[in-house]
Amino acid sequence: MSDTSQEAMLFDFGETGDAWTAVNDSVMGGVSQGSLRPTDHGTALFSGVLSIENNGGFSSVHSKTGTYDLSRFKGITIRCLGDGKRYKLSLRTDTSFDGVMYQANFDTPKDEWLEVSLPFGDFIPTHHGRVVESAGPLDSSRIRSLGVLIADGQAGPFRLEIQWGKAEGDALTPR
Repeated sequence: MSDTSQEAMLFDFGETGDAWTAVNDSVMGGVSQGSLRPTDHGTALFSGVLSIENNGGFSSVHSKTGTYDLSRFKGITIRCLGDGKRYKLSLRTDTSFDGVMYQANFDTPKDEWLEVSLPFGDFIPTHHGRVVESAGPLDSSRIRSLGVLIADGQAGPFRLEIQWGKAEGDALTPR
């Protein structure tokens, strides 16, 4: 993670080609398919087909577990090229696969590069897609992994190309 006073690079698929892990609804009997693959032009492509059959309906990818103290920043910005669908940036504060995940939604215009800025206050604690009121707000000093997912009944093909993600301080611009 590179670091300056106003920002810290969390991942840059053009620089590192970080390997992220896919988790699809097949873990609970669904049939959705999704993966993250590097492209030839310095990005990674999160793509697949979302299905709501067999009580499914999500596809996700996440980074390796690490330790990110982002308490001096205001939020996270990602640069991506979308397909017109709604995605979620997810943050975990523990290493449990079945623990609380903090999520913030973002919409993508079709075939347009954008920088999506998500303030930490926008992240909502969830467990299996349901809000967990008792979890409290995100503690940005304890982030263990980052991820992207698609859900919410958006059946069909999806495609989100991602270049980088960084934590930002005072320069954070609302989405």
